[in-house]
Amino acid sequence: MVPMEIRELRPCACAEPEQVEEPGQDLERLLSLVARGDHKAFEAVYARLAGPVYGMVKRVLRDPAQSEEVAQEVLLEVWRSASRFDSAKGSAATWALTIAHRRAVDRVRSEDAATRRVQKLLPDPSADSDIAQTVEAALDRQRVRRCLGTLTELQDEAIRLAYYGGYSYPQVSELLGIALGTIKSRIRDGLIRLRDCMEVTG
Repeated sequence: MVPMEIRELRPCACAEPEQVEEPGQDLERLLSLVARGDHKAFEAVYARLAGPVYGMVKRVLRDPAQSEEVAQEVLLEVWRSASRFDSAKGSAATWALTIAHRRAVDRVRSEDAATRRVQKLLPDPSADSDIAQTVEAALDRQRVRRCLGTLTELQDEAIRLAYYGGYSYPQVSELLGIALGTIKSRIRDGLIRLRDCMEVTG
């Protein structure tokens, strides 16, 4: 049974990501308890992740009401799929924020698809003028995805939080439970590798 708290508590703009204070190991331990159906552990996970999840979703969706709705879906998924968390693949915070990012992007795609269906019903004389820009943007996205695949798992994790998640270096350090200096050097090395890859494939 899903805890009542998931229906009663709502992430809000006042719960900012900076409030994540404890290192990642504690969150991983709590998730292992959630996987066994521990409601108290889930309340603690909810308190830790509600702000960061909402922040991640809102950066993608912009709309506060939709962001709250999607954040609730993410936290419900965390409750239901805690047993699938694998610490060997990354931190608990990154796992949850990856779910949040995926859900937010899915919502954007769903909205875009609905908009396209409506637009198909209306003639658009200027549609052809944007084809070159669309193709160029798609190629750039493919290059970025390909180059992200050349990073180490640790570089990829830190860069996604900092540049896709919008977190500051100190926030990334706290989310991953890793020293700030290590995060800075990890991101710097990853960005150098991305730059070199983009120059080769450009």
